[in-house]
Amino acid sequence: MLRKALIILYQPYKWLIFLPLAIILTLIFGFGAVIFSYFLKPKLTSKIFGVYWARTLIFLTPVFTRVKGKNNIVKGQSYVIIANHLSQYDIFLIYAWLGIDFKWVMKKELRKIPGLGAACERMEHIFIDRSTPIAALETINQAKKRIVNGTSVIFFPEGTRSKNGEMGEFRRGAFKMAFDLDLPVLPVTIKDTNKVLPPSSLNLIPGKIEMIIHKPINISAYSWNDVSILVNQTQEIIQSGL
Repeated sequence: MLRKALIILYQPYKWLIFLPLAIILTLIFGFGAVIFSYFLKPKLTSKIFGVYWARTLIFLTPVFTRVKGKNNIVKGQSYVIIANHLSQYDIFLIYAWLGIDFKWVMKKELRKIPGLGAACERMEHIFIDRSTPIAALETINQAKKRIVNGTSVIFFPEGTRSKNGEMGEFRRGAFKMAFDLDLPVLPVTIKDTNKVLPPSSLNLIPGKIEMIIHKPINISAYSWNDVSILVNQTQEIIQSGL
């Protein structure tokens, strides 16, 4: 009963304070990133505007975060980051606390979001065109040039948010990029973001979330013929964190 009462009391804050602030901050940080991107490198622009945008929104929600395994990241090493996908709130958690420079692979339609879309483009995130297989492949090939010198790329290989908290089947596109770029796979487990922001909902609720950064998987022991083994191993590692 106490939890229900607190959730009811939270609703005016959510709609009257948090949501307007989230929109305003997204526009401010987004346009700030666009402006400063003409003077700063994309990596620094992302760190200043992307990271602190996400941390500010997490603080305002408020949400308490816990991160394990940051010592598994080698400074200066690029990775293909593979994470499970529970909620739109995953974006805030990863951006705020992963602690490495990375590029998102996102739908081209997100480019149209005021402030955010332009900022992502200036920070050289990857907008994928899925209109045809050839267009999608060309987008990925162009993006490969950005995944160097400690900059990584992140995928949600389930393709969509989990509806029930359980992981879906992983698609192989992320692993194809790992082979093409000869980069290790970095499995990341995301926990409880769906309790803060359920899928397909605006029912934001304060809570606790967690991210576990597992040891990287060296793909040199695999060939593309073994990709199903690599996919299964990555899924098992991420599942172990759940």
